[in-house]
Amino acid sequence: KETMTHRLRKVRKLRGHVSHGQGRIGKHRKHPAGRGKAGGQHHQRINFFKYHPGHFGKHGKKTFRVHRNRDWTTSVNLDKLWTLLSENARTEGLANAGKKGSAVPVIDVTKCGFQKVLGRGRLPNIPVIVR
Repeated sequence: KETMTHRLRKVRKLRGHVSHGQGRIGKHRKHPAGRGKAGGQHHQRINFFKYHPGHFGKHGKKTFRVHRNRDWTTSVNLDKLWTLLSENARTEGLANAGKKGSAVPVIDVTKCGFQKVLGRGRLPNIPVIVR
């Protein structure tokens, strides 16, 4: 951690000057506008409305007791779905792609530990059953 040498600091130049570059009229006071988000509905109203729209007021539904693990599910995307098949079933499915009466590959998502299939990516243009 390198620190600046003392003789090069601005303070050295400002010694002897009364207000140290802060001005006599405005004065350098501790927290002139209040600390943190103070005055969001009063003296800093314009700033809050301009740069933080929707900061005040109620948003959405109030849930009194949230159980986050109830709606937690493991998910898999479409582009990873084909990898859940075994190598043998994959090559077989590609070989029998256009033939009538051939077995269609079945991908059991729940056996692989997933509950939800999301739509990112693409599957090969082959009929597949997803459970």
